[in-house]
Amino acid sequence: MTKYDVYALGNALVDIEYHVEPPVLRSLGIKKGVMTLIDEHRQLQLQEYLGDSHEKMACGGSAANTQIALAQLGGDAYFSCRVADDIAGAFYVEDLRENGVDSNADDLMDPAGHTGKCLVFVTPDADRSMNTFLGVSARFDAEHVSEPVIAESEWVYLEGYLVTADNSLNAVLEARRLAREQGVKTALTLSDPNVLRAFRGGMMQIVGDGVDLLFANEEEACELAATEDLGQALERIKRHARTFAVTRGAQGAVVYDGETMTEIEGFPVEAIDTLGAGDMFAGSFLYGITHGMDYADAGRLASWTSSRLVTRFGPRLEAGEMQELLRRFKAGNFDTDTKQ
Repeated sequence: MTKYDVYALGNALVDIEYHVEPPVLRSLGIKKGVMTLIDEHRQLQLQEYLGDSHEKMACGGSAANTQIALAQLGGDAYFSCRVADDIAGAFYVEDLRENGVDSNADDLMDPAGHTGKCLVFVTPDADRSMNTFLGVSARFDAEHVSEPVIAESEWVYLEGYLVTADNSLNAVLEARRLAREQGVKTALTLSDPNVLRAFRGGMMQIVGDGVDLLFANEEEACELAATEDLGQALERIKRHARTFAVTRGAQGAVVYDGETMTEIEGFPVEAIDTLGAGDMFAGSFLYGITHGMDYADAGRLASWTSSRLVTRFGPRLEAGEMQELLRRFKAGNFDTDTKQ
């Protein structure tokens, strides 16, 4: 019996969300629909221009969002990351704690530098463009990987964004090695197609001889498989992962349990913000497979929760609503009004 369902490591970023029109993105020189790494000077310029127009602020980063979704559904989650000993760092640690996620972040606060921030620009088509200043997350390394916690976990979840620096890549590889030694299963999210294009060599190091579970969206899956045909991509991914879940936006997802490929239908909704949808899918899916569900049911739960998320602004739902969604899922009640 393990203490944690999932141990994860990833960038610790305070998400600051803005709602903008596409011309604003063009005027600011922001690439639409992707994550772009920026330096602190550029971030300060953007924040000065945008002023106090942000809508929401929350502890974030891809793996953190996934762990929060898992914990809100009732799973046991642990997150290793790096924050600074500053106001944003204290906010980040407290927000994790309030959402039921254990962490070593407060034990290893960096006395110098600044906690990372992600400026998220949401356009009316529900697309999100992210400009990320990693701050002290750029110095995340193997020191922050907890071997004792890995040994107490059923899964280790690896955030693909960590491939962008040698020290964080080494931390991922160390976590993967420790998981292998302890007989702990590994899950990897590819995170972003641009990251995969720019750091393919490092990503393939993480994949190694194959991970136990791979998360990707359709574009990332095709990029990994070097094809524009999704059917071909799904077959080729089997070389890199024993099982996988590939999300397809409004069209749902495809999940593979090592033997059977299952198409998961999407839930028709009016999306206004896709921030965190993939992270929500991964967290809900991991909850499902660690709590007695097969891949098909876990995929349906993940599709259900992520469909509700995109109807709201921000990267997560409230814990009470997540519990209500789980209750309705188990009862087979997919009414879109969750406040009944």
